[in-house]
Amino acid sequence: MNFKRIAVKPLKLKTQMMLILGLLALLQTGLIGTYAWVQLNTSLSDQIALRALHVAKTIAAMPEVINAVEQKDTKTLQPLTIYLAEEVDARFIVIGDRNAIRLAHPTPERVGQPMYDDEGDYGEQALIYGKPYTQRAEGSLGASMRGKAPIFDITGEDVIGIISVGFMLNSVEAVITEYRDTLFLVIILIFGLSIVFAALVANHFKRAIFGLEPDQIARAFEEQQATLETIREGVISINAEGEITTFNSSAISTLNLDAEKNLIGKIIDDVLPDSEMVRVLSTGKPEFDREVPLQGRAFVVNRIPLIINNEVSGVVSSFRPKDELDFVSERLTRIEHYADSLRSQSHEYTNKLHTIAGLIQIGASDKALEIIGQESHSHQELIDVLLSAVKDPVLSGCLLGKYNRARELGLNLVVHGESHMTDIPPHIARENLVTILGNLIDNALEANLKTKQDEITNVLVSMSDLGDELIFDVEDVGPGIDESNLSNIFNKGVSSKEETGHGYGLHLVKNLVKQYGGQITIEPTEKTGSRFTVYIPKQAKL
Repeated sequence: MNFKRIAVKPLKLKTQMMLILGLLALLQTGLIGTYAWVQLNTSLSDQIALRALHVAKTIAAMPEVINAVEQKDTKTLQPLTIYLAEEVDARFIVIGDRNAIRLAHPTPERVGQPMYDDEGDYGEQALIYGKPYTQRAEGSLGASMRGKAPIFDITGEDVIGIISVGFMLNSVEAVITEYRDTLFLVIILIFGLSIVFAALVANHFKRAIFGLEPDQIARAFEEQQATLETIREGVISINAEGEITTFNSSAISTLNLDAEKNLIGKIIDDVLPDSEMVRVLSTGKPEFDREVPLQGRAFVVNRIPLIINNEVSGVVSSFRPKDELDFVSERLTRIEHYADSLRSQSHEYTNKLHTIAGLIQIGASDKALEIIGQESHSHQELIDVLLSAVKDPVLSGCLLGKYNRARELGLNLVVHGESHMTDIPPHIARENLVTILGNLIDNALEANLKTKQDEITNVLVSMSDLGDELIFDVEDVGPGIDESNLSNIFNKGVSSKEETGHGYGLHLVKNLVKQYGGQITIEPTEKTGSRFTVYIPKQAKL
């Protein structure tokens, strides 16, 4: 027989809170009510017992009662006890002689009979030892709380009889029953109020946790932890007191910290004295793409304040070694140059082929051959220079691509015939040289486009590896650079273009040159335009 497994859907948080708070209130009220009920029952019984004993002792001390007991005057005691019972609201008053034989009883037929109750007590504690006492017992008149006292003779020395005053317990039970009913109503009312209160608390709590259920919160937490541990960037977060709340494994490995040491709950300044997260905590201002030194390395850091209810409750910082970002940037730049080169070559040669095909169709074969020769000659000159002066294929590919790009724009890229760039030290990445030279050439091409001249303008490039430095010189014939802009032309985002997304090329060039301990200069040319010269030491920077 196959049994289908039935999945039990867990109760929602609101329902759980209502049940828990309601049952807790019910339990507390029930315990308190039960305790009060027992205490009330005991207290009432004790009060009735004390009252019965007090009445018994008072009647036992009455002279007329003492005289009547000594004489065993039942006719005097019978009406007197009935009268006294009515006066003190007692259920009964029974008087017995020295032998516990009834001398007075509410039921006349029982006069002369022994005073034994259902438990066999005949009052020996009072008759033999002369001590008053209380007793809860079942007698001939039912369950009652009794007070029994000895009756002494006129001298007060000998016990001549006993008196028993009883109050029925049905009055006590009536009070207890009334209290019990009231207690039940109070318990039900408190349970109902606790349910309402639990619903309000649950709604407030649900809003605080964005309406998520506990299992959803647990799953989100696990997903967050998995995400933090899989990303390559280091992530650190602190609370308003500056205590670490998150420190993923990438941050630990990047900063060379002990992976076995628990950092959660520690003060951030104690772990990373160079961190400025506390400053962001106080200012509440985010910081993006800050290049900062930390533990002897350069990092690109983002610091974002956590703002809840218009108050800064913490800071999250993500960081990555700058050399990794530079590597990615270099790879992208290299790919961009290759793509740009291929696109330019494809576009230019397509136009050339269309022109040559048109000349052949109209019979101008000589003109077509002339264009082919010119094109082959100009390319061959550049290729000869590159083969002799620039042996590195990456750098040669960049120059060839920029050459084709210039031709596409109606410009001419000229590489100085005496250029020489073969002695490139191993510590200088070719991709960085491509980034430096490519951005300078792009900047020069854009500058030449701003000059409206009828003739084709040139962008001159020269390179030298003689001496202790690598020197790159790029000259344009553009409108030049205003002196007021020379101080900030290398700042990120500064560009003469109005469109967004520009102003990063020269900034990247400046950073790469600075990384190798070099420098870059800008000079005006003889006519118009600017000359950018880059000096990079061959000796590695320590």
